[in-house]
Amino acid sequence: MEEKELLQLCGTVEEIIYRNENNGYSVLTMLCDGIHATAVGMMTDVNIGDELKLVGNWRTHISYGEQFSFEYYEYHMPSTSASILKYLSSGVVKGIGRATAKRLVEAFGENTLEVMQNEPERLEKVKGISHDKAQSISAEIRKMFGMREVMLYLEKYHISAMEAVRIWKKLGAETINAIECNPYILCSVGVDVSFERADLIAASLERPSDDICRIRAGIVYIITYNSGNGHTCLPKEKLIAVTARYLKLTQENIADAVAQMIMDGSLAADCWEEKEFIFLPELYRSETYAAERLQMMLQFPPERITGVEYALDMFEKKQKIKYAELQRKAILQALSGGLLILTGGPGTGKTTTLNAIIELYRQSGMKVALAAPTGRAAQRMSEVTGQEAKTIHRLLEVEWDKNDNPVFKRNEKNLLDCDALVLDELSMVDVSVFEGVMRALPLGSRLIMVGDSDQLPSVGAGNVLGDLIASGTIPVVQLTEIFRQSMQSLIVTNAHKIVHGEMPEIQRTDSDFFFMACDNKERIASTIVDLCSTRLPNTYGYSPFENIQVLCPGRKGELGVAELNKKLQDTLNPSQGNQYELPMALYTFHLGDKVMQTKNNYDLLWEKDDGTEGAGIFNGDIGVIVDINRSAKTATIRYDDKFVVYNSEAMLQLELAYATTVHKSQGNEFEAVIMPMYYGPAQLYYRNLLYTAVTRAKKILILVGNVSTLKTMVDNNKKTLRYSGLAAFLKRGSL
Repeated sequence: MEEKELLQLCGTVEEIIYRNENNGYSVLTMLCDGIHATAVGMMTDVNIGDELKLVGNWRTHISYGEQFSFEYYEYHMPSTSASILKYLSSGVVKGIGRATAKRLVEAFGENTLEVMQNEPERLEKVKGISHDKAQSISAEIRKMFGMREVMLYLEKYHISAMEAVRIWKKLGAETINAIECNPYILCSVGVDVSFERADLIAASLERPSDDICRIRAGIVYIITYNSGNGHTCLPKEKLIAVTARYLKLTQENIADAVAQMIMDGSLAADCWEEKEFIFLPELYRSETYAAERLQMMLQFPPERITGVEYALDMFEKKQKIKYAELQRKAILQALSGGLLILTGGPGTGKTTTLNAIIELYRQSGMKVALAAPTGRAAQRMSEVTGQEAKTIHRLLEVEWDKNDNPVFKRNEKNLLDCDALVLDELSMVDVSVFEGVMRALPLGSRLIMVGDSDQLPSVGAGNVLGDLIASGTIPVVQLTEIFRQSMQSLIVTNAHKIVHGEMPEIQRTDSDFFFMACDNKERIASTIVDLCSTRLPNTYGYSPFENIQVLCPGRKGELGVAELNKKLQDTLNPSQGNQYELPMALYTFHLGDKVMQTKNNYDLLWEKDDGTEGAGIFNGDIGVIVDINRSAKTATIRYDDKFVVYNSEAMLQLELAYATTVHKSQGNEFEAVIMPMYYGPAQLYYRNLLYTAVTRAKKILILVGNVSTLKTMVDNNKKTLRYSGLAAFLKRGSL
């Protein structure tokens, strides 16, 4: 439906202002009916002088004004003999100059391009064109004009134009043949059509259900789907059983295919604890590399700093501070060794300990780099340490390849310039990002990893912090003592009670942790809305857009993210009229709405007030809509000091953020956190999720609901089970 609303812009390429050779992102000047226009979007093999039809929408860039943001493009095929002659004479087709162009048009007239594309054998009758040259010319013209044919072919399978462009970019002129030969090629990396849709296409082509291509794609789908739930691998028996049920085939069919895929490298396998596990090759590489690199750091530690105890004593004296025993142990380990995991709950002195480590490193002449997984976490790290901290992606200088996958410029061949690296919020770091860190870390550098092992694991695949601790190979200091000043906070003391399986103190009304009893969903929802809109703003001066965050265990239901967001939007930012709204699939966004980015998007361009520009908005970033252009279907979002213009496609990665899931809140802290407490599925109502929510609150935590749900969560110590290999690989290397 949205495709019909796209606009067309036809014209000639006058100038290519910019082109990213990796992903094809281009900025062009087009001449359209005598008027110059700027166009931006993804394209390949387009040259000055090409006639194009662009399909997209107008948008207003903060610095560069009106631009046509195209979602796909087509070469405009000349239709008359004169225009075809002019087109071919320009040299746009390799192997055809003016003389050859004239002979071709004389031979085939208005059918010249069609003959070139579909009947290359007829070209051999033209003077100067051999068999090989005819085939080469035909391949070139098919490449140039084949996109339209591909789009028409895929349209009957309900593949959108934007997806068709992605498929074309990956498969090229052989797209249709490749799909008919193996429809499941659409599931491959860089194409990324879902298995279910590829399966429907295969069924329409009457492919058998036990087709080996289907089985292989189904196996990859199951293991990829589970990587989205955090698993880097699956037990072989489990993978075979689940895939067999999903594809409605025998386990023998699946087992044979798994064995074949291990043999040809499409899957990786490893064994520990007398069980075989199956990996996607890239995740196997991430875990094995990280383990090997950590083992190397343990075997070849950096040069020991002499006099560390004396240096610490002098530092304590200068700072007029006395570190607790475990704090001293962590500081001395960081100074004397090359590796340390520093963990502990709120109020246990992690920040104080970390500041001492950083300062003593600097006093020893070391260059120290600080990094965290998210922008908010890095900002908070900067605030508490007084030193610049970067996101891990920025530290590793992320770029993206031709398939729009992130790649890091910092790696073994371009190491980080540091003597020590401090990674905060390690529980949020997935194994692929951790591999990137380990590849870029210079040999001899120190690595200090900080995190709370009781918080939820990363959104991405892996259980890095948990596995490193469980391996027993990396030095770990867990801070357990709650310091006196922190004990005054009921948030802190209740968080520790929760993590130890004890019910929190909920009777007090004189601190920062409150429980408001409500016995039904409607009252809970209305109380949350009232707290956000009236009570907290009036009592504490908090803004629901800047300071207050509602956190939910899940997305669905009356007290889930989707419904609470709609209720909160209706009260906090109601409709101001159609011109200030942008309807999307789940929400209608309003000017002024609080929104969250739901996926890492390395292509989104941002600009600051001072003119600084960059790219990349990441999963979990929270901003506010400051402008809506309804006709162009664009919105401008402010993320702290960055402004980003979203087109209609990018808007699909946004959701309202008055309420969000606890998982999405990781790495953030909020002045006030409100959480509904009502009955729900056991897989969402468990201790670590509650603990993570409570520790997101800096000054006020309010639970609204019934005590029995709170007790259920405290009692449910179901750790999020993740199949991963990092701990096993580390143990294996330490034997």
